[in-house]
Amino acid sequence: MNFAQTELQGQIADMVRDFADKNIRPKMMEWDESQEFPVEVFRKLGELGLMGVLIPTELGGSGMGYFEYVTVVSEIAKVCGSIGLSVAAHNSLCTNHIYKFGSEAIKQKYIPKLASGEWIGAWGLTEANTGSDAGNMRCVAVKEGNEWVINGTKNWITHGKTGDVAVVLCRTGEPRSKNNITAFAIEKGTPGFSAGKKENKLGMRASETCELVFDNCRISDDQRLGEVGEGFKQSMKILDGGRISIAALALGIAKGAFEASVKYAKEREQFDQPIANFQAIQWKLADMATQIEAAELLIMQAADLIMRGEKVTRQSAIAKYYASEVSVRVATEAVQIFGGYGYTKDFPVEKYYRDSKLCTIGEGTSEIQKLVIARDILSA
Repeated sequence: MNFAQTELQGQIADMVRDFADKNIRPKMMEWDESQEFPVEVFRKLGELGLMGVLIPTELGGSGMGYFEYVTVVSEIAKVCGSIGLSVAAHNSLCTNHIYKFGSEAIKQKYIPKLASGEWIGAWGLTEANTGSDAGNMRCVAVKEGNEWVINGTKNWITHGKTGDVAVVLCRTGEPRSKNNITAFAIEKGTPGFSAGKKENKLGMRASETCELVFDNCRISDDQRLGEVGEGFKQSMKILDGGRISIAALALGIAKGAFEASVKYAKEREQFDQPIANFQAIQWKLADMATQIEAAELLIMQAADLIMRGEKVTRQSAIAKYYASEVSVRVATEAVQIFGGYGYTKDFPVEKYYRDSKLCTIGEGTSEIQKLVIARDILSA
């Protein structure tokens, strides 16, 4: 396996860094404070082809692979985790789910708009009472003729308010029964479909997180994604790629915190010399660098497997688990290196610190990743 950066990846990294410096960095703290979801930034990202990275060019996407995708997400996250999270959710969850499991008509209807950034996508699996326990969900879809009537709520949904179309997983069978979940694509503005509470979060504050509410929402059977009862299996396949997304997000946050720490350690003086001269700081930076490089190799291994069409569940869970925990550790050490200044919003590491924690929770907690890894080990 050769994970050396290709010329294309280098060009993408340069483009994303330039875009982030001009369009994200100047306002990211303003968006963070106000919890503003900057829709126009995503329109611009769409113009650069970064809202449909994994989508074929014939559907309006960039036609690139997971190595390029990891580059995109991690480079954005080095500047702002919130924007990186939203790019990841739009690409790997909503858009990818429709692309992989939608009918040809559904793909033609939604994918070009999503890939261009004209439309923003959401993905709804989690509920207030069912996070990891998806088989017991209470958002129910009942078939009536050629329509489905949906009732219930979804929680913690990225782009739940702003999203133009949402992929929603609904229970269509008895609780905890086999094959009891079905996926649907539901447009914003559909009668009976609305956004509920917007969450006031610790971090990732410019990435919108809302409740979805369904009150006798009627949709045509044409909006169904795949066969009835296949929704959970579809979700697990989507989350295999989603874990790589969150791992890349975590990697970018860790790299951003590390680079800020190195710069600060060279500039900050105590006892008439830069604190970078002190062994205590050097050891912290050495640990941070080692963990970041290990996380990146795990991510690249998962990306290589998924690109070759091989089973990636275990490797993506390992990458997501390790990278997300590394992100928290690196961000924590970054605050420590900055000392009192690291605890203020005048310096960047407090935001990396707040943003990093989501990576250990979203798209499967660290504990769930360990279960996934262990089950794969024991089933071999």
